[in-house]
Amino acid sequence: MSVAHYENFPVASWLAPPAIRPAIVSIYEFARNADDIADEGNDPAATRLARLDAYSFELDRIAKGEMPNDPLFARLTAAIRRHDLPLDAFRALLSAFRQDVVKPRYRDFTDLADYCARSANPIGRLLLHLYEISGSEPFRQADSICTGLQLANFWQDIAVDWGKGRVYLPQNDMARFGVSEAHIAAGRCDERWERLVGFEVDRARGMLESGRPLAQALPLRLKLELRMVIAGGLRILAAIDHVRGDVFRHRPILRRRDWSAMAVSALFNA
Repeated sequence: MSVAHYENFPVASWLAPPAIRPAIVSIYEFARNADDIADEGNDPAATRLARLDAYSFELDRIAKGEMPNDPLFARLTAAIRRHDLPLDAFRALLSAFRQDVVKPRYRDFTDLADYCARSANPIGRLLLHLYEISGSEPFRQADSICTGLQLANFWQDIAVDWGKGRVYLPQNDMARFGVSEAHIAAGRCDERWERLVGFEVDRARGMLESGRPLAQALPLRLKLELRMVIAGGLRILAAIDHVRGDVFRHRPILRRRDWSAMAVSALFNA
């Protein structure tokens, strides 16, 4: 399993058929490295954007049928050509990472959902593509799961993102519940904060549950993988509820007992 934004997505686990594992690794490698450009280190914004532009340039080369020299993009090119992966999905990811560099606040949930549609949903669609699954309903369900996972990660990492100068909580939701950024700065978990985080957790949980039926239409291995992913997201959300939204002092993480429970859920729960 990966970390940060992609910690809930499968990366070449034993459940993935061997024929598609290299492609999954290439997708992850691209996303992880590009996300790190936007997120990690102390480079100024202009440098980060220039490095992401270089990634975009490499995608353009792939579109022209050229073979990149960079090993990362050479592996990605092989995966794209073998499985006919849509380049637009990779461009969408880059657009979200660029946005992370320049946009630290979100006006409302529509604004945030648009970001998730580019930062998370392309991963789910690429995985469906690898399994040769298409159609508006599977895509809608996958989008709901991916956005739900992204939201769970946001609420898990409110304090971490504050340290990077970012707030993913929609500003109109904060105003509705009487919460200001002073709550985050001070790690203040009063009744207003608890109600706000509870509302956002319920929203993410609803999205994960909305996408759950997708598993029924999938091959066995991907079905189990997806159920594990959903179970992990739901357990993170339950952990946030358990600490009454205090992610400042109790950042939820998945422990060994959680993985056991997730395996049981994947095997026996529809």
